[in-house]
Order: sequence, then structure tokens, then C-alpha cells
Amino acid sequence: MKSRLVIFILTSILLVIGINVQAQKQWTLEECIEYAFDNNIQIKQSVLNVNSADRDVTQSKYGLAPNLNATASHQYGWGRSYDQSANRYANNNTQQSYFSINSQVTLFNGFQLINNVRQKQFDYLAEKYNSDKIRNDMSLNVAAAYLQILFNIELAKNAERQVDISNEQIEKTKKQVDAGALAQGQLYDIEAQGASDEAVLVNSKNNVLLAYLDLMQLLDIESNVEFDVEKPILEITSTPTLLPAEMIYNKSVMIMPEIKSAEYRLESANKSLSIVKGMRSPRLYANGSYGTNYSDQLVKSFIPGQPGYDEKIPFGDQFKEHRNGTLSLGVSIPLFNGYQVSTNIKKSKIYLDVVNLELESEKLRLRKNIESAYADAIAAYQTFLSRNKSVDAFKESFKYTEEKFNVGMVNSTDYNVVKTQLANAVSDLTSSKFDYIFKVKILDFYLGKSLTLKDIANIK
Repeated sequence: MKSRLVIFILTSILLVIGINVQAQKQWTLEECIEYAFDNNIQIKQSVLNVNSADRDVTQSKYGLAPNLNATASHQYGWGRSYDQSANRYANNNTQQSYFSINSQVTLFNGFQLINNVRQKQFDYLAEKYNSDKIRNDMSLNVAAAYLQILFNIELAKNAERQVDISNEQIEKTKKQVDAGALAQGQLYDIEAQGASDEAVLVNSKNNVLLAYLDLMQLLDIESNVEFDVEKPILEITSTPTLLPAEMIYNKSVMIMPEIKSAEYRLESANKSLSIVKGMRSPRLYANGSYGTNYSDQLVKSFIPGQPGYDEKIPFGDQFKEHRNGTLSLGVSIPLFNGYQVSTNIKKSKIYLDVVNLELESEKLRLRKNIESAYADAIAAYQTFLSRNKSVDAFKESFKYTEEKFNVGMVNSTDYNVVKTQLANAVSDLTSSKFDYIFKVKILDFYLGKSLTLKDIANIK
């Protein structure tokens, strides 16, 4: 009995430990992206589209092979009817059976079948890279949502520091008011500023919760599930040495899936034009058939008194004797079909021009995005440097103002103004830091690098 109790207690402890460990799990950026790849509905739909395109490729290859079809029928008749097998009319009930196998193969049709296979292969590759683009877009969205959480957490910490400073100053001011060194109004002003700082803190914490909710919704995780992210210390410690935008574009245009998808759709349009042009070509084909039949009206002799008169020929004998086969070659030459082929060729050429423009548009869009991201990254870094200097200056200013306020040389209004300026400067610095980090990650993304925060402490 005691041993069972001990086992129960140990099991309960292990279970509680396991639950706590699971609850304490913190998701890295890489884990969030991988989870989105595995669970996002849009990505799953794109994978299904890829699988469907792959089936189309397989089917197009099967289209090169001859078809083969078998037919079998059994017929009952009554009254006066013509018995094809016996070659006579009968006035009684009849039964007939027919069996055949037919096959046809296209020998030449202007390479339409081969071009169809190649077109389906290009369609498959275009769909595959389109799926990759959806995954890329999702990874960027997840990274942006992840960084937004870290950004809001840092703002909340800044707000907490402001509340702590206000609380400390309130206590100091109370002592000075009690000692008669400061007027009661000064305390009211400091307490009002403290209440304002607490409101900012509440709003900052709410923004953290909303940022978590945005990421969870992006990952399709229910809001009642335990979820937390890893919180690395992100610091900009070195001057960036970014590759020129032109070099980034030259690399990106070779690897970005949206460009690959557009290129393969252009190849598919080329093959579609070749298929339509092939409709002008004669079609050379071969047919083959093999069959037999049976009739219960077929007898060995129709002459009275002769051996086998009205004796039905067995099914097996008829099956062998009635066997027949054919093999034929044919050619179909298109002469006039209401200009359908000519119209389709013109439309295919127009579609080819449309797809070519779509490719150029994708390349142009990519170039613009890279140039914008590059310019934004440079501007964000310069903004970060200037705001970093601004924070240092406001820290010294606040320190000096606080010392003067404590000895009654500065009133509460001036103190609150400087304190608010410092809080705003710190928030602006945090904003510029995360803006720069995200812009650099976008440039890394265009270079084909995986999105990660592990190297963010030493951006190169």
C-alpha cells in the first residue's frame, strides 16, 4: 500500500514538473517560422496545388502511350430480327455476344503531345516556386510580428523604469514637503506625472498582449494556449557594411521564388504557343482492333437431313472461329476550321506577351523593394545613431534637472518636461533600433539567408 502511495506521489511530481517545463517553453523565431510552414492553411493549400500540378505532369506523360479499350456485350432478342452472326432473320428468341479490344496511338501531330508534357512540367515548377513565395511571405510576416513583440516588451520595460523613477521622486518630494523645503503643489505635480506614467505602462503592457495575439493568430494558435517567445538581447554594436543594392538584386533575382515562378510561366506560355501551332500539322495515327462474337442461332448446318442440322455451334468453337483483327494507318489533315487555329495562335502570342510583361514587372518590383529596403536600412541606422546621442544628452539633462529639483532650484513643471523628453527619446531610440534590425533582416532575406536573430548582436 505504501509503495503505491510513493509511486503515486512521484508520478504526480513528475507530471507537475513536466507541465511547468512545457509552460515555460519559449519559442525562437526559427521555431515560429517552422511551425507556420507546417500548419498555415494557405501554405497547405499551395502544397496541394503543387501536388495537383505534379499529377498533371504524370498524366501528360501517359498521354504519349497508346490507348487500349475492351468492350463486351450480350444481347437478347425476340420476334422477327436479323441475326448478324447467323446472317439470317429469326422469328424466335435469340442471344448474341460480342467481344472486342481496340487501340489507337498518335504517331505524329506536330509535337503537340511532347510540348504538352513540357508545358505541364513548367506549370509544375511555376506552382512549386509560387508555393515557396507564399512560405517566404509568411516567414517575413512572422519575423515582423516576432520583432513587434520584442519591441513592445522593451517599451514596457522603459515605461516601468519611468514609473519607478516617478515613485522614487514622489517619496523624496513628500519628505521635502513635510520638511517645508517644497510647496505642496510641487508634490501634486509629481504625483500627476506618476499617474500618467502608470497609464503609459498599462497601455504598453496591453500592446505586448496584442502583439502576442497577432503572432498567435498568424500561426493559427488559439488564444487560450500557453505561448511565449524567446527574448534575446538585441543590440547594435557595430557599423553595418551592407552590400550595394545592385549586388543584392543581382543575387536575389537568381534565387527569389517569385522570379522563378514567373520565368517558368513564361516557358509554359511558349510551349502553349507551340501546341497551338502544332494544330496546323497533319495528324498521323494508327488503329488496331481484335474481336469475336457468338450467336445461339448459328448451327452447323441449315439443310434438313444433313449432319448437324439445327445443332448449335458451341460457344468455345464460335469464339475461336469468329476471331478477327484489323490494323490501319490514318492521316487527318486540317484544311479549314473557321480560322480557329489562327485565332488561337494570335491569342497565345498575346498571352505570351502578357506573361513576359509579368516577369519584367516582378523583376522591377523586386528591384524597387531591395532599393527601398537598402535606403531604409541606411536611414534607420543614421536615425539610430542620432537618437542614441539624443538619449545620452537627455539623460544628462534629466540628471542635472533632478538634482536642481531636489534642492528647490527647479519647479515640478520643468522637472516633468525634462523627464517626459527623456522617456520619449528612449522610446524613439527603441523604435529606430528595431526598425533598423528588421530592415537588415529583409536585406539578408533577399540574399537567400535564413531569418534568425542569433547574429543580431553583431550585425555585419
